[in-house]
Amino acid sequence: MDEVRFRLVTGTDPDLFQERLNRAVEELPEGAVLVDVKFAAAGEGGRTVFAALLYYKKVEPWKD
Repeated sequence: MDEVRFRLVTGTDPDLFQERLNRAVEELPEGAVLVDVKFAAAGEGGRTVFAALLYYKKVEPWKD
């Protein structure tokens, strides 16, 4: 059975945000398929907040 999952990654520093996003993708469970990534940036109190929502499915391996 496929399990739908989401993971939210945020940050205010672009480099740190990129590191967090890369780490989140690397840490997806074995057999997970990344379906979509939604990205947003917004100004808050004189700084930019970056956010990404990862949508993935944990699927069972293909059997012959």
